[in-house]
Amino acid sequence: MVTHLNWIALSTLTRREVMRFFRIWTQTLLPSPVSMVLYFVIFGGLIGPRIGVIDGYRYIEYIAPGLIMMAVINNAYANVVASFFGTKFQRNIEEMYVSPMSSWVIMLGFMIGGVARGCLVGLIVTCVALFFTKLHVHNMAVIFFSVLLTAMLFSLAGLINAIFSKKFDDISIIPTFVLTPLTYLGGVFYSMHMLSPFWQKLSHLNPILYMVNAFRYGMLGVSDVPVEISLIFIGACCVILYFWTWYLLEEGTAMKS
Repeated sequence: MVTHLNWIALSTLTRREVMRFFRIWTQTLLPSPVSMVLYFVIFGGLIGPRIGVIDGYRYIEYIAPGLIMMAVINNAYANVVASFFGTKFQRNIEEMYVSPMSSWVIMLGFMIGGVARGCLVGLIVTCVALFFTKLHVHNMAVIFFSVLLTAMLFSLAGLINAIFSKKFDDISIIPTFVLTPLTYLGGVFYSMHMLSPFWQKLSHLNPILYMVNAFRYGMLGVSDVPVEISLIFIGACCVILYFWTWYLLEEGTAMKS
């Protein structure tokens, strides 16, 4: 009986989260493709010919996987942090806590919504990229798991951010001062081999580097980091954030007075 009720709750919450970003698609699905068009035009079309070839691929082909992954990261994170904080702000979270819903149901419902938006926007950006360059498929399994694990990871990260946020300004601090710099320094627009030895070593501390390179390997077959290490790292981070998020929800951190 409990399992049946949790399944109903999970499917309902998931449907609500997915319908939410479809309902406001001009704010959730449209901005990333528009931004990526500018990236492809400026970096790929104008700057790319001056840079030439990286690892055997034209510059615009080399940055395409990174731009797609950047869209997945930003949208998976943004969907959950905004939605969950809105639930807290409207005090709907209290209704979830007094209902038979388990903490893992709440977590999975929001996470699936973030994964769905991240993957959908990633697919849309992929279609946009086809207007500017040809895309390759080196290893479909690596593409699938790198995108799925990355979307899960940043959905959970967005949920943690929303749990600790006390006002609307708090949900923009991490994306602005942490996520954006790490994304731009994560090898989206360059190869690590172009950096000095010191900055190459420092770049290994950037988790987004592993995600971008895993996805780039899946598409192009080239990577600055061994793909096995990248996937293990992303998977380990997902497990850690999963149990941390579950603990925070189970304890009612920053939600129960």
